[in-house]
Amino acid sequence: MRILVLYDTSFGNTESVARAIATALAPRGSVEIHAVADAPSLDRATVDLLLVGGPTQRHGASEALGAWFQGLPRDALKDVPAATFDTRYRIAKLVSGSAAEAANRWLRRAGCRLIAPPESFFIERDAPPDGEKRRHQLEHLEAGELERAAEWARGLPGAA
Repeated sequence: MRILVLYDTSFGNTESVARAIATALAPRGSVEIHAVADAPSLDRATVDLLLVGGPTQRHGASEALGAWFQGLPRDALKDVPAATFDTRYRIAKLVSGSAAEAANRWLRRAGCRLIAPPESFFIERDAPPDGEKRRHQLEHLEAGELERAAEWARGLPGAA
């Protein structure tokens, strides 16, 4: 099985999740992991399972993730099994949005067969001293999220 994990990251959290997912799936086949900026060309013949993730920004996907999807032709990945994940704060999706939900829409347009609902992994918010701006570079994944990401990956249909 050829598995491809693509991600975008701003402060390293989504990359950490992507790496945990790739490690969890390594016993199942050949796993490649790439930042979307360095993603290889894709077609139905080059991937058996596609996992795509990114940080939730401005209520949706990051600019780099959106740009990668814009370059993906309609039905280019017809029937390729796929799933999406994101990193975001632990607040209602209505408030935060979800990069994974945006990615799901784009993968559907590319013809992928979505095998799981979008999944979010949570970031602890920075609590700066009074009067200071939030320091995103100090924010990190909540405890246990990397383990949860690995479990999520192992539980994907067709991943076992």
